[in-house]
Amino acid sequence: MNTAARTAHAPGSAALADAARALAVVIEEGCTAEEALQRLELAAGERAAVRAIHSGTLRWYLRLAPALDALLQPGQRMAPMVHALLVTALHQLEYSRAAEHSVVNIAVDAARLLGQRGASGFVNALLRRFLRERAALCAHVDRSETAAAAHPAWLLAELRAQYPDALQSVLAANNENPPMTLRVNLARISRDQLQQRLAEQDIAAVPGATDTSLMLERACDVAALPGFAEGLVSVQDAGAQHAAVLLDAQPGMRVLDACAAPGGKSGHILERCPDAQLTAVDVDSARLERVADNLRRLHLTAELVRADLLSDGWWDGRPFDRILLDVPCSGTGVIRRHPDIKLLRRPADIDGFARQQGALLARVAGMLAPGGRLLYATCSVLRAENQSVVNGFLAASPAFTRAQDDLQLLPAPRAAGPGALTDGFYYACLQMKAGA
Repeated sequence: MNTAARTAHAPGSAALADAARALAVVIEEGCTAEEALQRLELAAGERAAVRAIHSGTLRWYLRLAPALDALLQPGQRMAPMVHALLVTALHQLEYSRAAEHSVVNIAVDAARLLGQRGASGFVNALLRRFLRERAALCAHVDRSETAAAAHPAWLLAELRAQYPDALQSVLAANNENPPMTLRVNLARISRDQLQQRLAEQDIAAVPGATDTSLMLERACDVAALPGFAEGLVSVQDAGAQHAAVLLDAQPGMRVLDACAAPGGKSGHILERCPDAQLTAVDVDSARLERVADNLRRLHLTAELVRADLLSDGWWDGRPFDRILLDVPCSGTGVIRRHPDIKLLRRPADIDGFARQQGALLARVAGMLAPGGRLLYATCSVLRAENQSVVNGFLAASPAFTRAQDDLQLLPAPRAAGPGALTDGFYYACLQMKAGA
């Protein structure tokens, strides 16, 4: 729609309409939230607002959609775009600070922007009814544990079975906005020095869960971070910052970062040990370019290889002293950053991931030098992708042993404090016996 048409409507209606468009794509086509947003032609000034509304609606969709259904007559149907708009508007009413009457008016204008002018009266009436019946309606919806938790039943059951004592903490973390955590390049600046530079720009930050991390009290544009362009600081969850430490690359070692994109862990490995000979491999050329971009910003170098790890021909046969295998996984440890996982992931996906993970682990293990270390990593909290994969590998690979206990990080809510605030990651540090 042209700019004049958009500006003729209430401020905020264009952002709400675009968020509804993106939601409809996720729901109807099953694509990721990021892919849906990339399809939109967003003005620079609208991008952050649309992303925030879109993410928030996905985060609470499994509670909001039942609330919408409860307002409809049995068997009542509507266009998918109208449904997406109403769920998005309910998110604004329930979880944003916007004035209620403004949200209703904005949603009515958004219906027109979406080409649903005939539904504008219906949108107005339904949202006003929601406001009148809100308390009773939400109480009714929240009788369903899955709706109240805004998690699919299968995942809720897995989390309860595996982490009964931490269940409520994990659910709370998954339903929060993600923190913005920084990784300080300690080779070039201390954490205290960077914290001071941030403070000079009125960016409040506190020490995070690792000695390289700072957590911002409020997220900001990365371009506004002092030292970002010069490679003094990167954006990376504190949980992900354990990888380079556990890998423990030393000068002169040949290091493989398998499945390397987007390059955050590659950068951290080289910040800690710039004299390591790092090879970063990824199957996707566009994602591998992101690795290159990150390393250029950090003034670090590595050999970049586009290849399928399971294919032949890319490896020269020379063993690696250290291997980081950050495998594709369900992403159940990073739901607050990718809330579409709640809607897109299915129970059957987990077995598929586990098979792929086992194959990748067996493949790269054959590239490790005797006495070398292999770090298996996921951003999953599910044992089927973590301990079960590693245990199966070790049972079939007598030349390998655990170098230390596994580390399973669970998503922690903000109430836990910045010193405990991480996403969910799993690490298994494996050693090849020296005489193998």
